[in-house]
Amino acid sequence: MEFVRHSLVFLHLLGMGALIGALLLQFRSPEEVNKGWLHGAGLQLVTGIALMVLAPLTGAEYNHMKLGIKLLVVLAVLGLAFAFTAKKTNPRWLPPTLGGLVVLNVGLAVFWT
Repeated sequence: MEFVRHSLVFLHLLGMGALIGALLLQFRSPEEVNKGWLHGAGLQLVTGIALMVLAPLTGAEYNHMKLGIKLLVVLAVLGLAFAFTAKKTNPRWLPPTLGGLVVLNVGLAVFWT
């Protein structure tokens, strides 16, 4: 079971890397939202929920308040990315907001114990 948990953590971190990569790509072409936001946020959402569901089986204990706030942040990233992906142009505030939410989520994961 420990291998499954480590695999999910690995995929969760890859999702975070995809979000950081999407942020860097977004600064290169700020006029349209790239699909990396959807893929990275979706991967983080699915693996995060899987880690939370498997916690009793692996003996891991998580702070549920922290997980709830992280869930809201990733849902905000997913919602904003989904809302503006189909549009040809997006507002100037969107890339910094998405980037800020990603950095906030990483900060919550690292510094909130």
